[in-house]
Amino acid sequence: MVNSKQVKEQVSSLQIAFMIMLFEIGSTPLFLLGGTAKQDSWLAMCAGSAAGFALLLVLMWIQHRSPGTDLIGMLKAHFGTAPGAFIGTVYSLYFAYQSMRNVRDLGELTAMTMLPRTPMAITMLVFVLLALYAIWKGAEVVFRLPEVLLPVMLFFYFLLVLMLAIMGVIDFSRLAPVMEGGLMPVLQAALPEIVSFPFGQMIVFLMLWTLWEKPGMPVKYTVNAYLLISAFLIFMNALNVAVLGPSIAGVSQLPFLKTVRVLSNLKFVERLDILVTIQLFLGLLIKMMLFYFCSVKALAELTGKPAKWWVFPVGAVIYGSSFLERDYTQHIAIGLGPSLKLDPLFQVAIPLLLALSIWVRGRLQRSA
Repeated sequence: MVNSKQVKEQVSSLQIAFMIMLFEIGSTPLFLLGGTAKQDSWLAMCAGSAAGFALLLVLMWIQHRSPGTDLIGMLKAHFGTAPGAFIGTVYSLYFAYQSMRNVRDLGELTAMTMLPRTPMAITMLVFVLLALYAIWKGAEVVFRLPEVLLPVMLFFYFLLVLMLAIMGVIDFSRLAPVMEGGLMPVLQAALPEIVSFPFGQMIVFLMLWTLWEKPGMPVKYTVNAYLLISAFLIFMNALNVAVLGPSIAGVSQLPFLKTVRVLSNLKFVERLDILVTIQLFLGLLIKMMLFYFCSVKALAELTGKPAKWWVFPVGAVIYGSSFLERDYTQHIAIGLGPSLKLDPLFQVAIPLLLALSIWVRGRLQRSA
């Protein structure tokens, strides 16, 4: 029984790499990250991804020094059983909260673009049930989805960019002048906002690297996936400014949708925004599903009960809490306000404390 469970819960290097890429895409192309830096928003993305990469190296070092142990086990081992369990419970709630934010994003996006007359309660329920089913089936099913979805998504992004280039609406001169206000506005736009979203969210992989089918962790695949998707997100950020200009891109709610609608304005092809919306659905669904999965996995380890015990309760909490925000304006205000202020605690502060504890214990053991 135990062996069959272990085999079922193993995932390959490629599945982890694809999951990292699709998870990082998520809803990121929806927004112009670093918009306060105007035409330098792509430089803010570069700074954010570089800081995120430094954080990723810390997370990989933590995992390397704690082989076969996920985040909950590390917290218990280094902070004590009771404090570690408490922090682990808070992490489970944090993952559920992040999943809820993606559920609300899915509901709002559906209402704005495809199904304006369908109640959001129904569309959000459908997305939660899809995630619930995949998580109920286990990690193998969850990690198999990016193998199918990522190549399709990247192909359609490539196709849209190619069409924008052919129609001559991309003007990279809109990215000039570079660093007109100096370096400080770029760094202020990048820290902590872009580090927190999306790059700092790699914290979830401290719950997932232990699923790898081999001992240790897939360092090469993780680093390559992160670098590739960072380059993609930086390019997409620059593309929005190159098509719309910094002023329009900065104030637009969904700049990439507006970018693609430029093609419709040229009477070349109609309703391409539906294609973009579907791609965003896929990215958001995977992101929501992975946070949901990590919340369930954390509770299962904290309580010693099978993960299936927690799939329905956690799903119900995620679905119910997605209605707490009155409207999309409040949803975005909370996401870019209180939520961003909390993120560094979970994404940076606690992992750094964990890394310090591991380092100190290692020094003490060697000296002993």
